[in-house]
Amino acid sequence: MEVISSERKKQLIDFCKPLKLKFNKLELLELAFHHRSYSNENVNLKHYNNERLEFLGDSVLGLATADFLYSDMKNNPEGDLAKIKSVVVSEKSLAPIALKFGIDRMLVLGHGEECSGGRKKPAILADCMEAVIGAYYLDSGFEAAEKYVLSFIIPEIRKVQDSGGKDFKTLLQELYQKMNDTVYQLYGTTGALVGCTATMLYIDSRRIYMLNAGDSPGMWLTPSGLNVLTQSDNRANQLYQLGQISEAERWTHKTKNQLTQY
Repeated sequence: MEVISSERKKQLIDFCKPLKLKFNKLELLELAFHHRSYSNENVNLKHYNNERLEFLGDSVLGLATADFLYSDMKNNPEGDLAKIKSVVVSEKSLAPIALKFGIDRMLVLGHGEECSGGRKKPAILADCMEAVIGAYYLDSGFEAAEKYVLSFIIPEIRKVQDSGGKDFKTLLQELYQKMNDTVYQLYGTTGALVGCTATMLYIDSRRIYMLNAGDSPGMWLTPSGLNVLTQSDNRANQLYQLGQISEAERWTHKTKNQLTQY
């Protein structure tokens, strides 16, 4: 275990103040910020990283969230609770919160991870969020850890509840309908999709391209001003075979400029 310098102690205390965290043992909080890349590069600190705290924090986060949902949504079936829980405890939800809390500035990374932009990687940020939860649970008990979790999880739960649990594409279509009194008409469908699918959203003259993994049938929707086109991955595969795009681009939004002929 590393000795915490007076300067680092001040940083840890300053981190805790706005979050109303009161650690009795700052050593636990310090450990929560140590990524395995740092211990991998330091022989004397081989096992000094936050992975065990992350494991513990994940369970505390899940229990606190599940307990709140159980009490808050008394008339909803298990499926509704599970769907909301999976969204709010996900990396996609936790990483932005970690940035808001300043966890990126507190991380202790190895040189390689530092150089590759590790401080902004969603997975590292979300994992550290869970590690801090685990550290606070060990330091102050479940009640204190639960209070901390609910301080940022309840707002995320409300967002999902307000959206009805719908995905962003559905919300976008509904919003456009309200604004333009749009009538949708099913134009046609493709066959079963395999692997990657290309999705294009047309909003007036603007185009948004996405590549999604999926195996559901594609379709063309032709409302006034908004067309949603989903096609199979045949075009992406064709471009890849012709050597016009790489294997990685085949699966990411980087192919968007190549997909204009869909």
